[in-house]
Amino acid sequence: MLPLIRHAEPADIAAVKAIYDTPLVYANTLQLPFQPMAKWQSLFEPQAGFYNLVAELEGEVIGQLGLQVMQNPRRRHAADIGMAVAEAYQGQGVGSSLLRAALDLADNWLALRRIELLVYSNNDSAIALYERFGFEVEAELTDYAFQYGNYINALQMVRINADL
Repeated sequence: MLPLIRHAEPADIAAVKAIYDTPLVYANTLQLPFQPMAKWQSLFEPQAGFYNLVAELEGEVIGQLGLQVMQNPRRRHAADIGMAVAEAYQGQGVGSSLLRAALDLADNWLALRRIELLVYSNNDSAIALYERFGFEVEAELTDYAFQYGNYINALQMVRINADL
């Protein structure tokens, strides 16, 4: 069963925090463990050009994707995305559903030509997901983040919609 993708609401804050509070998720993002609720509340405050999507299955929020349109007038054709899926639902198409919805929004409603993201170079499943949706590696960033006591590299990936 595919999840419902919708805009996140303030009632989803606790569920989104719970997704990012799990070790597998925070290890593969720039999040730290033990973040206060106030940190997540700020994600739900109105921000120019920010689209906050969640994946819901049978009333439970199981994934989140943020799409931030660049606000500099010379970069308004571009956006950055970040996403996470609850550990129990990874590998079941939730990330694909979130990404498909975000790219539909970007391509058909926001006229975004360039979608950017960062992913750790050891996150093979995420890299494969992004490649399935047309993202390509633009650069490798050495010692980008600290994970499990070691510095790790990250990949700057981009998807260009040449039709726009």
